[in-house]
Parts: sequence; C-alpha cells; structure tokens
Amino acid sequence: MYSDSSKRKRGLHFYRKKIKIKKGLFSEIIEYIAITVIVTFLAVVLTWLFALRIPMVGESMEPVLESSQEVCIDRLTYVIFSPKRGDVVAFLPKGNEKSHYYIKRVIGLPGETIEIKGGHIYIDGVLYEDPYAVDATADAGICANPLVLKDEEYFVLGDNREYSEDSRSGNIGPVSKEFIYGKVWYKRKTADRKGGFVRK
Repeated sequence: MYSDSSKRKRGLHFYRKKIKIKKGLFSEIIEYIAITVIVTFLAVVLTWLFALRIPMVGESMEPVLESSQEVCIDRLTYVIFSPKRGDVVAFLPKGNEKSHYYIKRVIGLPGETIEIKGGHIYIDGVLYEDPYAVDATADAGICANPLVLKDEEYFVLGDNREYSEDSRSGNIGPVSKEFIYGKVWYKRKTADRKGGFVRK
C-alpha cells in the first residue's frame, strides 16, 4: 500500500502533467491564430496590390478591352517605378474622385512634346510609329499645337481613337502620376472574349 506521502506525490505528478498538456494546447492555439492572422493579412495586402478589379467603361480600348470587361490592377509597380510607354493604366481624370476610373494607354512621357498632325502623332518632332491605334488619330484636340508634358505628367490615348475621350480633351489633358490608380495587367474572361494578360 502507498503511504500518504506517496499518494500526494502521485497526485502532484498528475497535476503537473495536466498543466503541461494545457500549456501545450494553449501554445498550439496561439500559433494557429497567429498563422491565420498573418495569412489573412498577406491575402488582403496582395489583393489590394494586384487583384483589385474595376470595369472598363466604353469602347475606347477595343479590341484589347471591351466595354464592361473587368480588369485587375497592379498598384505596386508604380510605387517603385514610373509608367512606361505602352502601359495600360487606370486613372482619375484630374483626380476627380466622383468620376469613374478611365483606362487608357500611355503614349507620351514626362518632358516630351506631343503634337498631332494629319492623323499622326509626333513626339519631340519625330513621327511616332503607333502599334496600338485601331484607326488614325484624326481628332488632334489640344495637341493640334505642341503640348509639352511637365514632370510626372503622361499623355494617354485610347486604342480605339474615334471613340476615346483621353489626353486630347481639355477635360482630361495630361495625366499626373499622382492620379494614376495603377497598371492594368489582367482582364477577366467574358462571354465573348478570353481573359488573360493585357498586352503592351
């Protein structure tokens, strides 16, 4: 038979084992919660940076993008780098937060002089071989005379020029980098068209 002292020791040992089990379980729960929070945070950040979706409004970017087609926006690239010629960007005209996002293609870069003559674009006096235009840039708008882009300003056009309100319009004009929401990098599939990366 066990003495009272032996019984107390056995009871104490059982109590310690129970505490250890509880501590181990508590640590696992905390670790699980921490991992869940981190994964959720990363998912939210990555979504904010790369997967935010906005709809294409109008026909100005056909055939690359059709009206109402949703596109994904990359918001990180222009935090690190500047827009390049040929990039398709989403922006708010003159920073107007009541407007929908416009989606156009970057043609002119900061410091360049843009002029449109006879349906053709000239950059710094040199004819621009435009690989994106569906038709001639017949309406010169504010670029009938040379337009000099300031620092951080970009000249943007829709690929479907006849149906595009863009930097040729005084309502939009050159687009400041601060009003560029991000780079359009992916288009969602529609009933009529395939999805995929937006070509440059």
